[in-house]
Amino acid sequence: MRGVVFDGKQAQVVDDLEIRDPGPGEVLVDVAAAGLCHSDLSVIDGTIPFPVPVVLGHEGAGVVEAVGAGVKHVAPGDHVALSTLANCGACADCDRGRPTMCRKAIGMPGRPFSRGGNPLYQFASNSAFAERTVVKAVQAVKIPAGIPLTSAALIGCGVLTGVGAVLNRAKVDRGDSVVVIGTGGIGLNVLQGARIAGAAVIVAVDANPEKEAVARQFGATHFLTSAEGVRDILPKGADHAFECVGRVELIRQAIDLLDRHGQAILLGTPPATAEASFLVSSMFLDKSILGCRYGASRPQRDIPLYAGLYERGALLLDELVTRTYPVEDFAGAVADAEGGKVARGVLTF
Repeated sequence: MRGVVFDGKQAQVVDDLEIRDPGPGEVLVDVAAAGLCHSDLSVIDGTIPFPVPVVLGHEGAGVVEAVGAGVKHVAPGDHVALSTLANCGACADCDRGRPTMCRKAIGMPGRPFSRGGNPLYQFASNSAFAERTVVKAVQAVKIPAGIPLTSAALIGCGVLTGVGAVLNRAKVDRGDSVVVIGTGGIGLNVLQGARIAGAAVIVAVDANPEKEAVARQFGATHFLTSAEGVRDILPKGADHAFECVGRVELIRQAIDLLDRHGQAILLGTPPATAEASFLVSSMFLDKSILGCRYGASRPQRDIPLYAGLYERGALLLDELVTRTYPVEDFAGAVADAEGGKVARGVLTF
């Protein structure tokens, strides 16, 4: 079968992947579509260290082909969105409703794929850049069949991360002020999360002026090409500032833009050894810096919630898909993503 494999030097589309059958508590999914996320590119450029060779992709949707013993919540033929959380469901963090903190869901990649008899790693317990993938049952979340799978694919990462950061981690409230630095795929979902939460002022900041129209479509009340103008809109500062790029100087900007009791939420992914600085004295006005993993999401709860919001017209999904690409044009999708030409490119099989 086809898939995108990174061997430590280059990512290429291959057609000789093999995948094992699902075991107990696992689901085999025919992947229909998968979004190209910045995290996939970060594996290729080394920002995210990951063992190789690896089958890339982690934001996908498809149709259940087979289930292993004990799987009851999905059946062959069901449409599912895939999450990256292979959480155990039994540890203290899972029991507290914090599956993103499950230690068995982090840093334990499996190897369900093979090529020429050699095993390949699975990226983010998902590997959606393959015609089929095997995931833990908890990662396959049933969705209504009427949602286009090219749109549903984006729920599993971009929407869970961006909207979840607003609703679950920052807990933005009605009337709050929000600044979003960076309006790529994650930033757009932060914008619409803030809109859904009822924020009164939503300032999008992006150096590319061509992104203004889509930023406003997703919820921005103001658009700036530099953070220097934020204080003109919010003289006292923002209640919440989301950094969605992953650059340490922008993290500092997010912190400096806060009002008293404000929160800076870090969503971008800088290099693993990057360090950021801030004025310690500024933090004593009850300000906070919040890390955020995967939108502090509970996918089996949140994905159906977001699917329902989409069906009611409150959550934009179709509008996130700038362009679709056959998986064979992976290089073209990467070039467009790196060139800022797409909010989200989606690979199809």
